[in-house]
Amino acid sequence: MPFGGLCTLLFCTVLAGAPFSSARAALLPDVLPGDKFVLGSAIGNISFQASQILGFVAGAAVVAVVDPYWTLGLDAVSFGISAFIVTAGVRVRPLPGRDQARRPSLRAVSADGIRIVFGSRMLLTLLLFGWLAGFYIVPEGLAAPYAHSLQGSTLTVGLLMAAMPADVVVGAFLLGRMATPSTRMRMMGWLAILSCIPLIGSAWSPPLWAVLLLWALAGADGAYQLAAAAAFVQALQPATRARAFGLAQSGLYAVQGLGILAGGAVAEAIGAPLAVGLAGLVGLTAAAMLAVNWTQLHASAAQVQQPEAASS
Repeated sequence: MPFGGLCTLLFCTVLAGAPFSSARAALLPDVLPGDKFVLGSAIGNISFQASQILGFVAGAAVVAVVDPYWTLGLDAVSFGISAFIVTAGVRVRPLPGRDQARRPSLRAVSADGIRIVFGSRMLLTLLLFGWLAGFYIVPEGLAAPYAHSLQGSTLTVGLLMAAMPADVVVGAFLLGRMATPSTRMRMMGWLAILSCIPLIGSAWSPPLWAVLLLWALAGADGAYQLAAAAAFVQALQPATRARAFGLAQSGLYAVQGLGILAGGAVAEAIGAPLAVGLAGLVGLTAAAMLAVNWTQLHASAAQVQQPEAASS
Protein backbone atom coordinates (compact mmCIF):
# COMPACT_ATOMS: atom_id res chain seq x y z
CA MET A 1 0.00 0.00 0.00
CA PRO A 2 1.37 3.46 -0.85
CA PHE A 3 2.32 5.95 1.87
CA GLY A 4 -0.80 8.06 1.31
CA GLY A 5 -3.01 5.01 1.83
CA LEU A 6 -1.28 4.17 5.11
CA CYS A 7 -1.77 7.75 6.32
CA THR A 8 -5.47 7.55 5.47
CA LEU A 9 -5.88 4.28 7.36
CA LEU A 10 -4.07 5.65 10.40
CA PHE A 11 -6.22 8.80 10.34
CA CYS A 12 -9.41 6.72 10.27
CA THR A 13 -8.13 4.52 13.09
CA VAL A 14 -7.50 7.48 15.38
CA LEU A 15 -10.77 9.12 14.32
CA ALA A 16 -12.73 6.02 15.36
CA GLY A 17 -10.82 5.75 18.63
CA ALA A 18 -11.67 9.25 19.89
CA PRO A 19 -15.36 8.55 20.78
CA PHE A 20 -14.33 5.31 22.50
CA SER A 21 -11.71 7.11 24.62
CA SER A 22 -14.13 9.90 25.52
CA ALA A 23 -16.90 7.50 26.57
CA ARG A 24 -14.45 5.39 28.57
CA ALA A 25 -13.08 8.43 30.38
CA ALA A 26 -16.58 9.70 31.13
CA LEU A 27 -17.77 6.37 32.57
CA LEU A 28 -14.68 5.51 34.60
CA PRO A 29 -15.53 7.90 37.50
CA ASP A 30 -18.90 6.15 37.84
CA VAL A 31 -17.22 2.74 37.97
CA LEU A 32 -14.49 3.97 40.35
CA PRO A 33 -15.85 6.79 42.53
CA GLY A 34 -13.73 9.10 44.69
CA ASP A 35 -9.99 8.51 45.03
CA LYS A 36 -10.46 5.02 43.56
CA PHE A 37 -10.58 6.82 40.22
CA VAL A 38 -6.99 8.00 40.68
CA LEU A 39 -5.75 4.53 41.60
CA GLY A 40 -7.76 2.94 38.80
CA SER A 41 -6.43 5.49 36.33
CA ALA A 42 -2.91 4.74 37.53
CA ILE A 43 -3.41 1.01 36.95
CA GLY A 44 -4.91 1.70 33.53
CA ASN A 45 -2.06 4.06 32.66
CA ILE A 46 0.52 1.52 33.81
CA SER A 47 -1.14 -1.18 31.67
CA PHE A 48 -1.26 1.13 28.66
CA GLN A 49 2.35 2.27 28.99
CA ALA A 50 3.56 -1.29 29.62
CA SER A 51 1.84 -2.42 26.44
CA GLN A 52 3.50 0.47 24.60
CA ILE A 53 6.91 -0.56 25.89
CA LEU A 54 6.30 -4.15 24.79
CA GLY A 55 4.98 -2.96 21.45
CA PHE A 56 7.90 -0.66 20.73
CA VAL A 57 10.62 -3.13 21.68
CA ALA A 58 8.94 -6.28 20.35
CA GLY A 59 7.76 -4.44 17.24
CA ALA A 60 11.28 -3.27 16.50
CA ALA A 61 12.57 -6.83 16.90
CA VAL A 62 9.83 -8.25 14.64
CA VAL A 63 10.37 -5.60 11.97
CA ALA A 64 14.06 -6.51 11.94
CA VAL A 65 13.25 -10.04 10.74
CA VAL A 66 9.77 -9.71 9.16
CA ASP A 67 8.44 -7.38 6.50
CA PRO A 68 7.03 -4.19 8.13
CA TYR A 69 3.72 -4.59 6.31
CA TRP A 70 3.24 -8.09 7.70
CA THR A 71 4.09 -6.69 11.14
CA LEU A 72 1.28 -4.14 10.78
CA GLY A 73 -1.03 -6.92 9.66
CA LEU A 74 -0.27 -8.94 12.80
CA ASP A 75 -0.90 -5.79 14.84
CA ALA A 76 -4.32 -5.44 13.20
CA VAL A 77 -5.15 -9.00 14.28
CA SER A 78 -4.31 -8.09 17.88
CA PHE A 79 -6.80 -5.19 17.68
CA GLY A 80 -9.43 -7.62 16.45
CA ILE A 81 -8.83 -9.79 19.52
CA SER A 82 -9.12 -6.70 21.74
CA ALA A 83 -12.42 -5.78 20.10
CA PHE A 84 -13.77 -9.25 20.86
CA ILE A 85 -12.71 -8.99 24.53
CA VAL A 86 -14.33 -5.56 24.91
CA THR A 87 -17.55 -6.68 23.22
CA ALA A 88 -17.84 -9.86 25.26
CA GLY A 89 -16.52 -8.68 28.61
CA VAL A 90 -17.56 -5.06 29.18
CA ARG A 91 -20.99 -4.42 30.65
CA VAL A 92 -23.19 -1.89 28.86
CA ARG A 93 -23.90 1.20 30.96
CA PRO A 94 -26.55 3.90 30.45
CA LEU A 95 -25.74 7.44 29.40
CA PRO A 96 -25.21 9.49 32.59
CA GLY A 97 -27.88 12.04 33.39
CA ARG A 98 -29.43 12.28 29.96
CA ASP A 99 -32.36 10.92 27.98
CA GLN A 100 -31.00 8.14 25.78
CA ALA A 101 -33.69 8.69 23.16
CA ARG A 102 -32.54 12.27 22.56
CA ARG A 103 -29.35 12.32 20.51
CA PRO A 104 -27.91 15.80 19.89
CA SER A 105 -25.96 16.55 16.74
CA LEU A 106 -22.18 16.29 16.61
CA ARG A 107 -21.97 20.05 16.17
CA ALA A 108 -24.10 20.63 19.28
CA VAL A 109 -22.02 18.19 21.32
CA SER A 110 -18.77 19.86 20.24
CA ALA A 111 -20.10 23.36 20.93
CA ASP A 112 -21.35 22.29 24.34
CA GLY A 113 -17.96 20.78 25.22
CA ILE A 114 -16.19 23.99 24.23
CA ARG A 115 -18.63 26.08 26.26
CA ILE A 116 -18.22 23.90 29.35
CA VAL A 117 -14.42 23.81 29.34
CA PHE A 118 -13.60 27.29 28.09
CA GLY A 119 -16.19 28.80 30.42
CA SER A 120 -14.20 27.67 33.47
CA ARG A 121 -10.68 28.89 34.19
CA MET A 122 -10.05 25.77 36.27
CA LEU A 123 -11.14 23.35 33.54
CA LEU A 124 -9.26 25.27 30.86
CA THR A 125 -6.02 25.19 32.86
CA LEU A 126 -6.36 21.45 33.45
CA LEU A 127 -7.13 20.94 29.77
CA LEU A 128 -3.97 22.79 28.76
CA PHE A 129 -1.94 20.73 31.22
CA GLY A 130 -3.08 17.67 29.29
CA TRP A 131 -2.29 19.28 25.96
CA LEU A 132 1.32 19.83 27.02
CA ALA A 133 1.76 16.32 25.66
CA GLY A 134 2.13 18.00 22.27
CA PHE A 135 5.66 18.98 23.32
CA TYR A 136 6.95 15.85 25.00
CA ILE A 137 5.49 13.55 22.36
CA VAL A 138 8.13 14.94 19.98
CA PRO A 139 10.89 12.53 21.15
CA GLU A 140 8.75 9.51 20.31
CA GLY A 141 7.86 10.99 16.94
CA LEU A 142 11.54 11.65 16.15
CA ALA A 143 12.86 8.35 17.51
CA ALA A 144 13.84 7.05 14.05
CA PRO A 145 15.83 10.11 12.88
CA TYR A 146 17.28 10.48 16.38
CA ALA A 147 18.50 6.86 16.26
CA HIS A 148 19.97 7.59 12.82
CA SER A 149 21.89 10.55 14.28
CA LEU A 150 23.31 8.13 16.87
CA GLN A 151 24.14 5.64 14.09
CA GLY A 152 21.84 3.17 15.79
CA SER A 153 19.77 0.24 14.54
CA THR A 154 16.07 -0.57 14.45
CA LEU A 155 16.38 -1.78 18.05
CA THR A 156 17.72 1.66 19.00
CA VAL A 157 14.51 3.17 17.64
CA GLY A 158 12.48 0.80 19.80
CA LEU A 159 14.52 1.63 22.91
CA LEU A 160 14.13 5.37 22.35
CA MET A 161 10.38 5.05 21.86
CA ALA A 162 10.07 2.89 24.97
CA ALA A 163 12.15 5.15 27.25
CA MET A 164 9.42 7.63 28.14
CA PRO A 165 6.52 5.15 28.50
CA ALA A 166 8.70 2.94 30.73
CA ASP A 167 9.15 5.64 33.34
CA VAL A 168 5.60 6.92 33.00
CA VAL A 169 4.75 3.54 34.52
CA VAL A 170 7.09 4.21 37.46
CA GLY A 171 5.90 7.79 37.90
CA ALA A 172 2.22 6.85 37.74
CA PHE A 173 2.71 4.11 40.34
CA LEU A 174 4.59 6.36 42.76
CA LEU A 175 2.18 9.26 42.32
CA GLY A 176 -0.91 7.08 42.63
CA ARG A 177 0.23 5.04 45.63
CA MET A 178 2.52 7.29 47.66
CA ALA A 179 1.08 10.80 47.30
CA THR A 180 -2.16 12.03 48.85
CA PRO A 181 -4.76 13.76 46.64
CA SER A 182 -3.84 17.21 48.01
CA THR A 183 -0.13 16.53 47.46
CA ARG A 184 -0.78 15.47 43.87
CA MET A 185 -2.62 18.72 43.26
CA ARG A 186 0.23 20.80 44.70
CA MET A 187 2.90 18.92 42.76
CA MET A 188 1.15 19.03 39.41
CA GLY A 189 2.65 22.31 38.17
CA TRP A 190 6.19 21.37 39.19
CA LEU A 191 5.93 17.94 37.59
CA ALA A 192 4.70 19.49 34.35
CA ILE A 193 7.78 21.73 34.32
CA LEU A 194 10.09 18.81 35.12
CA SER A 195 8.58 16.73 32.32
CA CYS A 196 10.03 19.17 29.78
CA ILE A 197 13.38 20.14 31.33
CA PRO A 198 15.23 16.83 30.63
CA LEU A 199 14.37 17.04 26.93
CA ILE A 200 16.45 20.22 26.62
CA GLY A 201 19.57 18.14 27.29
CA SER A 202 19.01 16.31 24.01
CA ALA A 203 20.20 19.42 22.15
CA TRP A 204 23.83 18.60 23.11
CA SER A 205 23.69 15.22 21.33
CA PRO A 206 24.63 13.04 24.33
CA PRO A 207 25.34 9.30 23.94
CA LEU A 208 22.51 6.80 23.79
CA TRP A 209 22.56 5.88 27.49
CA ALA A 210 22.28 9.55 28.46
CA VAL A 211 19.44 10.14 25.98
CA LEU A 212 17.54 7.18 27.40
CA LEU A 213 18.07 8.52 30.93
CA LEU A 214 16.89 12.03 30.02
CA TRP A 215 13.80 10.77 28.22
CA ALA A 216 13.04 8.38 31.07
CA LEU A 217 13.15 11.28 33.57
CA ALA A 218 10.78 13.25 31.34
CA GLY A 219 8.42 10.28 31.22
CA ALA A 220 8.42 9.80 35.00
CA ASP A 221 7.54 13.46 35.59
CA GLY A 222 4.87 13.23 32.89
CA ALA A 223 2.82 11.19 35.35
CA TYR A 224 1.37 14.55 36.48
CA GLN A 225 -1.24 13.87 33.80
CA LEU A 226 -2.79 11.44 36.30
CA ALA A 227 -3.42 14.26 38.77
CA ALA A 228 -4.66 16.57 36.01
CA ALA A 229 -7.18 13.97 34.78
CA ALA A 230 -8.47 13.37 38.31
CA ALA A 231 -8.92 17.10 38.95
CA PHE A 232 -10.63 17.49 35.57
CA VAL A 233 -13.12 14.74 36.46
CA GLN A 234 -13.86 16.15 39.90
CA ALA A 235 -14.62 19.57 38.43
CA LEU A 236 -17.29 18.17 36.06
CA GLN A 237 -20.87 17.03 36.48
CA PRO A 238 -21.65 13.43 35.36
CA ALA A 239 -23.94 14.63 32.57
CA THR A 240 -21.23 16.83 31.03
CA ARG A 241 -18.20 14.55 31.39
CA ALA A 242 -18.43 12.90 27.97
CA ARG A 243 -18.65 16.22 26.12
CA ALA A 244 -15.80 17.76 28.06
CA PHE A 245 -13.66 14.65 27.68
CA GLY A 246 -14.52 14.55 23.97
CA LEU A 247 -13.03 18.01 23.57
CA ALA A 248 -10.01 17.10 25.70
CA GLN A 249 -9.35 13.86 23.82
CA SER A 250 -9.80 15.34 20.36
CA GLY A 251 -7.57 18.27 21.26
CA LEU A 252 -4.94 15.91 22.67
CA TYR A 253 -4.81 13.94 19.43
CA ALA A 254 -4.56 17.21 17.48
CA VAL A 255 -1.71 18.71 19.51
CA GLN A 256 0.19 15.42 19.48
CA GLY A 257 -0.12 15.24 15.71
CA LEU A 258 0.87 18.87 15.27
CA GLY A 259 3.75 18.43 17.69
CA ILE A 260 5.18 15.48 15.76
CA LEU A 261 4.59 17.24 12.44
CA ALA A 262 6.30 20.43 13.62
CA GLY A 263 9.08 18.41 15.24
CA GLY A 264 9.68 16.56 11.98
CA ALA A 265 9.84 19.81 10.02
CA VAL A 266 12.27 21.35 12.52
CA ALA A 267 14.38 18.17 12.60
CA GLU A 268 14.63 18.32 8.82
CA ALA A 269 16.23 21.75 9.14
CA ILE A 270 18.40 21.50 12.29
CA GLY A 271 18.57 17.79 13.15
CA ALA A 272 16.63 15.57 15.55
CA PRO A 273 18.66 16.28 18.74
CA LEU A 274 18.22 20.05 18.43
CA ALA A 275 14.54 19.63 17.53
CA VAL A 276 13.88 17.58 20.69
CA GLY A 277 15.78 20.12 22.79
CA LEU A 278 13.76 22.96 21.27
CA ALA A 279 10.49 21.12 22.00
CA GLY A 280 11.60 20.77 25.62
CA LEU A 281 12.43 24.48 25.85
CA VAL A 282 9.12 25.66 24.38
CA GLY A 283 7.25 23.12 26.49
CA LEU A 284 9.05 24.36 29.59
CA THR A 285 7.88 27.90 28.89
CA ALA A 286 4.27 26.79 28.45
CA ALA A 287 4.42 24.54 31.53
CA ALA A 288 5.82 27.35 33.69
CA MET A 289 2.97 29.68 32.68
CA LEU A 290 0.39 26.99 33.46
CA ALA A 291 2.08 26.16 36.77
CA VAL A 292 1.84 29.79 37.92
CA ASN A 293 -1.82 29.92 36.90
CA TRP A 294 -2.54 26.60 38.63
CA THR A 295 -0.86 27.74 41.86
CA GLN A 296 -3.16 30.76 41.97
CA LEU A 297 -6.25 28.68 41.24
CA HIS A 298 -5.33 26.02 43.80
CA ALA A 299 -4.68 28.64 46.49
CA SER A 300 -8.01 30.35 45.79
CA ALA A 301 -9.87 27.04 45.94
CA ALA A 302 -8.20 26.19 49.26
CA GLN A 303 -9.23 29.56 50.74
CA VAL A 304 -12.84 28.94 49.69
CA GLN A 305 -12.87 25.44 51.21
CA GLN A 306 -11.45 26.52 54.59
CA PRO A 307 -14.44 28.71 55.65
CA GLU A 308 -16.86 26.03 54.44
CA ALA A 309 -15.08 23.38 56.52
CA ALA A 310 -15.06 25.65 59.59
CA SER A 311 -18.77 26.41 59.30
CA SER A 312 -19.67 22.74 58.97
